[in-house]
Amino acid sequence: MNPKIAHWSGKRVWLIGASSGIGEALARQLHALGARLALSSRHRERLDALGLNGALTLPCDATDEASLLGARAALLKNMGGVDIVIYLAGDYQPMHAESFNLAQAERLFNVNFMGALKLTSAVLNDLTPGGGIAFVSSMAGYRGLPNAMAYGPAKAALINFAECLYFDLAPKNIGVWIINPGFVATRLTAQNDFTMPALLTVEEAALATLQGFKSGSFEIHYPKRFTRLVKLFSWLPYSWYFYLVRRLGGGK
Repeated sequence: MNPKIAHWSGKRVWLIGASSGIGEALARQLHALGARLALSSRHRERLDALGLNGALTLPCDATDEASLLGARAALLKNMGGVDIVIYLAGDYQPMHAESFNLAQAERLFNVNFMGALKLTSAVLNDLTPGGGIAFVSSMAGYRGLPNAMAYGPAKAALINFAECLYFDLAPKNIGVWIINPGFVATRLTAQNDFTMPALLTVEEAALATLQGFKSGSFEIHYPKRFTRLVKLFSWLPYSWYFYLVRRLGGGK
C-alpha cells in the first residue's frame, strides 16, 4: 500500500515535534541508522540538547503557517529536498463535559490537527515517489472515549485526513502513513489518573514505528495486543460499545 522503508541511511527525514516523547526517541533511532535529519519543535534548546551530530535544527511552531514555511525553506536550502516528513507534534489534556473549556479545546485541535494540515500544505509539492508523509495520531481517534473531548475528535479528523490524502498520493507511489499508538509513557500521558494498559516506553514506540515503515502498510499501530482490541470495540454497535467501555471503567 505504501513504499516499504527498510533502510534509512542517507534518507532526508524531517521530524516535526522532535524535542520530546516519541519524536525524540525516533530522532535518536533514525540518527543511529544513518538518516539525514531535520529536527523541528518550538524549543530550540531541547533540540540542541539532543546532541545529534549533523542533524539540522529547524525550530518552528507547527501551528503557525509562516513559521513552518520558514523551516521548510531552510530545509530545502540545506538539504536540497526531503524524502520522509513525519508530523509528531501533539498535545493532550484530559477533558470531559464538566471541565469542557473552549480555548483549551481549540488549542488541542490546532496542534493535533490543524498543524498537520498546515505542514501538508507546506511540503505537498516537495514529496517524491518512494517517500512520503506520516502523521502520528492515536487509537483515541478510532471512536469516542471518556475524558478525550477535543483530543479524540482531533485525532479522528487526522486519521480521516490521512485516508483522503492516501487516495491522491498512492497512485504516484508517494506514501501516506497514519501512526496510531496505544498508551506511551510521556509527560502528556502522565496526566492520566487511571492505569494505562500495555503501556510502552517511547523507545519501544519509536522502534514499533520503524517496524511499521518496513511493512508498507497505511496504518502503523501498536502495541497490537491492545490496539487490535480497541479496533474490535470500535466496530461494535453503539449500544454494545458504550456498555462495554463503561463496564471496563472508562465511563460513568
